[in-house]
Amino acid sequence: MTFETILYSIDNGIGTITLNRPDSFNAANEQLTTDLQGALADARDNDNVRCVVLTGAGKAFCSGQDLKDAPKKGDKRDLNDSIKRRYNPIIRLLREMPKPIICGINGVAAGAGLSLALACDVRVMSSSARLVEAFIGIALIPDSGATWFYPRMLGYAKAFEFATLNKPISAELALELGMVNSVAHPKAFPAALASVAAQYASGPTQTYGFVKQLLQKGLNSSLDEMLDLEAVFQQRAGDSVDYSEGVAAFIEKRPPLFTGR
Repeated sequence: MTFETILYSIDNGIGTITLNRPDSFNAANEQLTTDLQGALADARDNDNVRCVVLTGAGKAFCSGQDLKDAPKKGDKRDLNDSIKRRYNPIIRLLREMPKPIICGINGVAAGAGLSLALACDVRVMSSSARLVEAFIGIALIPDSGATWFYPRMLGYAKAFEFATLNKPISAELALELGMVNSVAHPKAFPAALASVAAQYASGPTQTYGFVKQLLQKGLNSSLDEMLDLEAVFQQRAGDSVDYSEGVAAFIEKRPPLFTGR
């Protein structure tokens, strides 16, 4: 598959998607959101992909919506259409992907770009990067799932402060707040990201997908509902080839060789 605004490659089970508009800090124009939807759909359906890495080219991860695409002063833009047609499908693809998605926050993640990062499962952040809410600076509300992610990660008070005061969050603070999983020096960042991706690409892919689905369901379900769902999904996991391999490896005292099935 070829794309205009992203790079997409598959190597050793890792599907790497790189937002590739570095001159605009990977701002999301119409083409980028179209390309990203296509690459994510392929990664979802491609058996050669066992985990996904989403990162950015150049100095930024994603600076959010490309404001050069915005209408001139006085003109009206259909923001409702833009969100529902361009951004919401991407967030749903990220959250419903039955494979781990690792976000490499190599530089600033702002506005909808921050929402992309928060929709991933694991976040590795460069110590020089920043998280910026950005929407309020142009008198818009956080979108692309931001109002769902912020309070769950930060609690209401911090989420309100972040969404309304537009104060950037440093990598160190993002780690402290639980918004990212790890922070690496810029020079060590590529290796740190590759290490996390390799670990997930060699793991029990199907089971990771089950865990992802259950944890998201658990955010809005009762304990009784989750107990019942766990029993169903545990049986599914127990029927997998990887479960048999995991038990055999344990008994034989060797590392398991999971195939993702």
